[in-house]
Amino acid sequence: MFLRIPAVRAKVQKEITDATVKLQSKLAPTGPSITRYLDLPSKGWSSETVLEELQDLATMDHTRWEDGYVSGAVYHGGEDLMELQAQAFGKFTVANPIHPDVFPGVRKMEAEIVAMVLKLFNAPRDAAGVTTSGGTESILMACLSARQKAYAERNITEPEMIMPETAHPAFRKAAQYFGFKVHLVGSPAPSYQVDLSSIRRLINSNTALLVGSAPNFPHGIIDDIPGLSDLAVRYKIPLHVDCCLGSFVIAFLEKAGFESLLFDFRCPGVTSISCDTHKYGFAPKGSSTVLYRSTTLRSYQYFVVPDWSGGVYASPSMAGSRPGALIAGCWASLMNVGEDGYTESCKEIVGTARKIAQSVHEHPELEVLGNPLVSVVAFTSLTLDIYDIADGMSAKGWHLNSLQSPPAIHVAVTLPIVQAWEQLVRDLKTVVEEERTKEKQRMLEGKDAKGKSKGDSAALYGVAGSLPNKSIVVEISQVFLDTLYKA
Repeated sequence: MFLRIPAVRAKVQKEITDATVKLQSKLAPTGPSITRYLDLPSKGWSSETVLEELQDLATMDHTRWEDGYVSGAVYHGGEDLMELQAQAFGKFTVANPIHPDVFPGVRKMEAEIVAMVLKLFNAPRDAAGVTTSGGTESILMACLSARQKAYAERNITEPEMIMPETAHPAFRKAAQYFGFKVHLVGSPAPSYQVDLSSIRRLINSNTALLVGSAPNFPHGIIDDIPGLSDLAVRYKIPLHVDCCLGSFVIAFLEKAGFESLLFDFRCPGVTSISCDTHKYGFAPKGSSTVLYRSTTLRSYQYFVVPDWSGGVYASPSMAGSRPGALIAGCWASLMNVGEDGYTESCKEIVGTARKIAQSVHEHPELEVLGNPLVSVVAFTSLTLDIYDIADGMSAKGWHLNSLQSPPAIHVAVTLPIVQAWEQLVRDLKTVVEEERTKEKQRMLEGKDAKGKSKGDSAALYGVAGSLPNKSIVVEISQVFLDTLYKA
């Protein structure tokens, strides 16, 4: 109602307009140096011309992930591995696993990918899984399986899901798609793990799924999976553990000599796990896995139409046709890196995360959130506006992840960041000092100290920096999505 007041609405509209201009100039720039192609060429281009244009597109001005300035996003980036992946793509460009008799090699590779990842997560003999297009689809499939199981075995028609507020939004997307009622449970400081007592109080006869993260995206914290497992066993409810971000790093923690917590199928209540092979498995983007304790659980995500006039239709996941080239790229990556390569990468990535966390911990104006054990380090400021710090780091070329509730920043360490972490720490110290100086100047001018973030700003997933005001975050998010399709 407040936003309907004309003066307020005018101010809000100005913020939306300003944000739109800023987003479009950053994500969809125009100008004489950029040629836009809005129609098919009347005559097809030569291969040489296409490749020249592709080279220009690949080298458009961007945050330098190659130099280790991007949190997450690109997890390996080595030229040799990317060349191998490109060759694997080339051999299977037309392959589609919907035709296993036409492309038997793709079927074999997909089954082997699933088998390898199941073993990494200590799956029992009857365990099963499928590959998917990414973590969101893996989570969607696990939620669908839980819903179908609840209906088939317990006649639940109004399923409910209990999840940490820090769990990935893909669970809420699944709830919207598949008709779950969602209960969000806090993950309070200082541990930032989901509160088990609150979960226990929310369990009822319609509860179809419990959720935990290993680790969660915002703070890099592993939830108390053994505790969640105990609840799942006690109340006979499926438990999904989201390891999309933890991926192969969390699976190799023990082999690399780091402290770990139980999070996988060794916990008897864990019924499904999502793991992104395209993150720390270093596979090409568009490849993930969802794993199940049994083949029966997997079958609940299948879709079968036995009486279609075109023949019996059976699909293992959301998609029908799928790119066999991605499966080949994933298989090639796993086979090339191998157990020794993943162990060494885990040592480098987690070791670097520990160094960053220690540097932040030693800074008098910064605070690490929780006890991160994997690759993500989240931190806030005790005295300054953390979003100003985020914007300052962005101005220095860093693409870090801004968080909210509480306001914070995180860095997801990757192999490129391993080479750049010392510069990150130096720049962070410089930015904090600059913000402290600005704070002192405000006070000298007789203004109130700005102080730490009060939560008026908001963070936009996937974009460095911050948004101006939470009250318009939905509208600006829609502008952001529209901008992505501005040709």
